Amino acid sequence: MSSTILPPAGCSTDSPCNPSRRSLLIATAGAGGVLAVATAVPFVGSLTPSERARAAGAPIEVDIDKLAPGAMMVVEWRGKPVWILRRTPEMLAALAKAEPGLADPGSAVDAQQPDYARNAHRSLRPEIFVAVGICTHLGCSPSSAFEPGKPEMGADWPGGFLCPCHGSTFDLAGRVFKNKPAPTNLEVPPHKYLTATRLLIGADDTVST
Repeated sequence: MSSTILPPAGCSTDSPCNPSRRSLLIATAGAGGVLAVATAVPFVGSLTPSERARAAGAPIEVDIDKLAPGAMMVVEWRGKPVWILRRTPEMLAALAKAEPGLADPGSAVDAQQPDYARNAHRSLRPEIFVAVGICTHLGCSPSSAFEPGKPEMGADWPGGFLCPCHGSTFDLAGRVFKNKPAPTNLEVPPHKYLTATRLLIGADDTVST
């Protein structure tokens, strides 16, 4: 199975995940005046099922063995981008700091995650975050804005994701901030671990594979 991994934030000057390389622009169309991220995260396809099976929604297996702390990879499931982020201890600590500004910090909306992901980190394992990378407002794909305190995002920015279309922001667990266009947190798809380093996305112990 081929895959591409985005390196951790700040790991090199040419890294797509380095916020210094991801300039935030002022959008001049649509909503106007909304911060946008100039770069897009590429999709990474799993080769396990056939393309036809993938389109029908077959689960996909993903090897996360080489995913470094602070790095994120993207796979495609049901035609959607699915993020897999290996959070650092600092990223996990930022989740609690973000809670006062979140619209749904306790993940109360049932449809947005399985029961096992209704926790502070919205994941099976605290360090591994899995989410559908589609904004719950109008379906744009948010971009990573991992660096806390980035001036363009505000001094109190804890790190997270920014939707370039209408400015919705999400923390590092995909929880939406208050007073943003997105009505709910990002979706967490069904998933489970086949081994310590291999994920199955699209099925879990309650969903038949």
